[in-house]
Parts: sequence; C-alpha cells; structure tokens
Amino acid sequence: MSKPFAPPTSTPGNGTIHLALLPPILPRLKTINYQYPLKLVSPAPLKSEDDNPFLVYTVYLLTYGGGLVAGDAIDLHVILEKTTRLILLTQGSTKLFKAPSRDVLSKQCMTVTLAPESALCYLPDPVQPFEKSKFEQQQIYKIELSSSPDVRSGSLCVLDWVSNGRPANGENWSFYHYGSRNEVFLSRPDGIRKLLLRDNLLLHDRMLGDNIAQRMDGLAVYGTLILYGPVFQHLGQFFMNEFKLLPRIGGRKWDSGSESGDEEVDLEAVKRANRHRREIIDGVLWSAASVRGCVVVKFGAPVLEAARRWLHDMLLEENTVIEYFGERSLLCLR
Repeated sequence: MSKPFAPPTSTPGNGTIHLALLPPILPRLKTINYQYPLKLVSPAPLKSEDDNPFLVYTVYLLTYGGGLVAGDAIDLHVILEKTTRLILLTQGSTKLFKAPSRDVLSKQCMTVTLAPESALCYLPDPVQPFEKSKFEQQQIYKIELSSSPDVRSGSLCVLDWVSNGRPANGENWSFYHYGSRNEVFLSRPDGIRKLLLRDNLLLHDRMLGDNIAQRMDGLAVYGTLILYGPVFQHLGQFFMNEFKLLPRIGGRKWDSGSESGDEEVDLEAVKRANRHRREIIDGVLWSAASVRGCVVVKFGAPVLEAARRWLHDMLLEENTVIEYFGERSLLCLR
C-alpha cells in the first residue's frame, strides 16, 4: 500500500530561519521550518522604539519535552538579509537529560549569516545540564561585508550561559561533559573569510577526584556576552567603561560619601555605587575585553537569579537592546 504523504525532505533536528526583505523595506519571514526534536515558534512582529521604527521579528527556539535527550542533534541555519532585525529567544532553560553512558553525546549547532546592516539579538535562557549529561554546541556567526564603504556591517548581541544543573535535586556541576564554542567571522565580497573571535568553554569531569564543582569555586552560573557591530557599539563601550570603573584594591570607595559637604552629588556615580554594592552582595563577578572589534563580557554568580538580574539591569540601563529590538528581547532575563 502506497503512503498518502510524501516523506519529509529535511533530516531530524534540522531547521531554517530566513528573514528576507521585500520591496521597498518590508521584512518578512521567508522561511521557517524545523524537524523534531527542534521546534520554532514565531509570534507577530513588533516595531522597534528607535528614531526610525522598524519591524522586528522574534523566533523562539524550543525542543519537544523542554530539552535534549541523550543522542539528540540539532542543526539550525539562520539567514538575515540586509537591514532586517531578529530576536532569538527560548521559553525556559534548555535542559540536557541524563546520558546512559559517557559515550552518548547530545549536539547542537547554529550557523547565522548576517547581511550588511542586519542585526541579531540572541538572549536565551541558560543551558541546564542534568546529572550525567554530555553535550556540545557550536554557534557560528558569519558577518557579510559590503563592497561599499558607506554600508554598515551586520551587528550581533549573543548570550551563551550555563547553570550548575538542578540544585534542588542536589546537583552541582555534576554532568559528564559540557562544551560550547562561539565563532565570529567577517566575510568579504571577494570570498575571503577572516576570524574575529573564537571563544571556547569546556567543562569536563576528569574522574580523578577533581570535579567540575571544585573548579567553579562556588559559582552556580557562568556566561559570555558577545557584542559586535554599529548597532551595539555604544553598548559595548558601556560595558568597557563600567568595567574600568569597578572598585579596585587601594582605590577610593565612592559609596562612602562625599569628602566635602559642599560637593554636588554625581547622580551617575551614586547609581554606579549602588550597583557595585548589589554586585558585592549578590557575589556577581564580571569582566569585559575588546577583541578585534568584538566586546566580550564574562560573568558568573553563586545564584542564577543574581546573574540574570545583573545582566538585565545592565542592558536596561544602557537601553540599546530595548531601543532597537523592544522590551520583548529581554524576556529571558526577567
């Protein structure tokens, strides 16, 4: 008996998001398809809040069952055409379920191609590896350059973070293996590709008494924020400036009050001092560095909510993400 339906053309775990630009300047989701265990959901687009309001699309990256079962593999391709803007979000932490043995690996790969003047905001919930899970992921960002010097490059704001598992179940970095790699490339019109940034995180249980929890030194979450391009230039500079102004050993304690009662109170300094106090109380540690035009922010905290609150407050205070992508872009940080 012949089958009434044609077999699927894509392989399990594969997905495509293609955000195109229709004449004259109307962005549209040209393609959005996926296969189990990957699921993609796109709500109605919203307008940005910047000087030239633009239609911003959102796609939620989901998995059936809320996570990846041992052996699952996801391969997602994202294409942004010129001047389009896309938000990638999740609807909860990506759970990594227990592997039957150390030989069974779950994998996830995402390749993003950004045309000139396009912009991506990828702020997901953290990855949550369960006890005895094994996982590797790779995110590749290809930023295409224009032959015209007047055309700006694409921009990206991407967050990659991982938590210690399920503390309520007694888990604390008790998985077999976790690996995450982020790569940012510039693609010239002549076809030459230049590597701007390669950032690796590798956490592996060595089975020699020195477990991952000991090496994490009390942190329950560790993350990386990568910023590149003209859209996020001010945000990157904001993180660099704030990092330089963090209290240093031997430096003045700005939260201790003014040296003279006649001095005017610097409201910006007071706000910064209050944030520094919260960081100390919450145990948030962070740093920022500029690498070939990318700003890389590393952060960690002993409690997941402390890191979430800190990053949300930083992005809210600077306001670029909300201005260009709207308040929906920060949903995973609330």
